[in-house]
Amino acid sequence: MKTTIKTLILSAAVMAGASSCLSLDTPPYDRETDLTYWTENPDAAVNALNSCYNTITSMQEQLWSDTMSDNAYMIDQEGNTNAIGNGSFTSSEYYVELVWDSRYSGIRYCNELLTNIDKVPGLENSLKNRYIAEAKVIRAYHYYELFTKFGDVPYTEDVISIAESQTISRTPRAEVVSNILADLSEVIDGDYLPASYDEADKGRITKWAAMAVKAKIHLFESQWDEVKSLTSRIITEGGFSLFRDPSDASKSYSGLFEIANEGNSEVILDVQYTPYAREHRDQYNFLPPSLGGYASMSPLQELVDSYIMLDGRTVEQAKAEGDFDEDSPYDNRDPRLKATIAYPGGPGYILADGSEHVLADGDMLGEGGTAASGVSPTGYYFKKFWDNTYRAELYSGLNPIVIRYADVLLMYAEALAELGEFDATAWDLTIRDIRSRAGFTAASALDYPGNDNIIETIRNERRCELAFEGLRHKDIMRWRIAENVMDGWCHGMKINATIGVDDGYKRVEQRSFDAAKHYLWPIPQADRDLNGNLTQNPNW
Repeated sequence: MKTTIKTLILSAAVMAGASSCLSLDTPPYDRETDLTYWTENPDAAVNALNSCYNTITSMQEQLWSDTMSDNAYMIDQEGNTNAIGNGSFTSSEYYVELVWDSRYSGIRYCNELLTNIDKVPGLENSLKNRYIAEAKVIRAYHYYELFTKFGDVPYTEDVISIAESQTISRTPRAEVVSNILADLSEVIDGDYLPASYDEADKGRITKWAAMAVKAKIHLFESQWDEVKSLTSRIITEGGFSLFRDPSDASKSYSGLFEIANEGNSEVILDVQYTPYAREHRDQYNFLPPSLGGYASMSPLQELVDSYIMLDGRTVEQAKAEGDFDEDSPYDNRDPRLKATIAYPGGPGYILADGSEHVLADGDMLGEGGTAASGVSPTGYYFKKFWDNTYRAELYSGLNPIVIRYADVLLMYAEALAELGEFDATAWDLTIRDIRSRAGFTAASALDYPGNDNIIETIRNERRCELAFEGLRHKDIMRWRIAENVMDGWCHGMKINATIGVDDGYKRVEQRSFDAAKHYLWPIPQADRDLNGNLTQNPNW
């Protein structure tokens, strides 16, 4: 990857960077000319494929996704996810249009490669088959992102014209799912993808990544036997393991998200960034002012409360038993809490020179919970994805991880639990191993607790292990619990223990979730204005 993709990443990013402005009605882009590019350029296929990789996702998309859930909040700014999070969005919402356009732009890049790859001179057959397989997995991922948000969506495997884009109809959701699963089965069963790559191509889609994408689709469809089969194979044959820092076990979880450990034993698929050539500046949007940030997005108290006690009890259980210190609410908690979220009095950010930067007075909420400019409105800050190797103005080349082994373990655990097959062996393989890596040591947290409430236990484990990785929004949608967790006030930290309203926790935003409407996003009105055959989702 670092030569084949990363040395081409800048030119590929320029091509893919325009994707946010493209839509179904976009004409074919010209590289030299379409007539000569494919037939006269031996590198046409790999260059086009690298452009496809740039469309998979971004650090911003992953972070913003959690602000549409009960994990995080984003302040109201034009073009972001605030309105989706609070339920006030409409069919003209900019972010909804952006997701629709960018996903179809990614699909178009894949379709252009798949349509034209046979024209490329001198392309060896096995390499051509691999490129086709990689593009089909990326295209399947785009359609997965679309159908999970919009339901029925136009499905095409062709490079369509402007005229065709203005008449194409929505394909039934079940047909979209069937098509992309068939593509993934063809790729996996045909053995077109390698199990791993050498350093030059590290980061490309492997057969394990293809299986994991397929498992995610089945997961969203609650097809538990298929999830079990695919994740079991990844676990037993893939050779992955949870990352553990060989020098300091306490840094194993936090170290997973550091540039120094990119491409480690846990990473199944990540998006390739590199300093200078392709960077993001999303740290600016979650760091405290004392580190030069402006916290437009911040963790919610609801997420903080989901981190269990070191002995395995939930916060609610500890409170009910009179064994929770309200004056020291972050003590004796899941070690992932302090690795994921910065809070007053907690561990700070480790700088490049090894020193610790703790939250300053100017980073704190004011009297009554007021937040000065740039200060987190919840009182909490993101720590996960903090990159202390950043260059000027917080630019970072840290790779966002799309799929990692812990996610596969948790998908496997959930499938077994839903099938009624979860047992002590499954617990030790999944939850125990994940908690042990996180830093739990108490037997009461690590030993198999039996199957009472096991599905809720697994769901909460997903939430804490995978916080801010862009998965919570999909989880609450597929579990159909959004009306329970996304309706009413969301909160920041406790600011006044004496007031009766919400036990003194700061009210941040009142949200609304209409179960008859919000489980599907609206088809963007701008696209419907261009294409009268695009029907709208119910109640929009």
